[in-house]
Amino acid sequence: MSSNNTNIYTIIGKNIKKYRKKKGWTQRQLAESLLLSDSFIAKLESITHQTISIDTLEQIANKLEVPITKFFENNEK
Repeated sequence: MSSNNTNIYTIIGKNIKKYRKKKGWTQRQLAESLLLSDSFIAKLESITHQTISIDTLEQIANKLEVPITKFFENNEK
């Protein structure tokens, strides 16, 4: 957890959403490209976090063409 007690899954979810939108994709498009459900992506991006494996996170990073480390950056102030 970060120093301001933001849950790591919340940080990851916000970053997935940010990079997905930068790519111009919907949750459904990302999910289908990974053979996942769009509800899984929606849960990842929401405050009601869901656990995620490193393998799946890496697959998402590859599809969105961002380094996996970008998902762990907390840019909130």
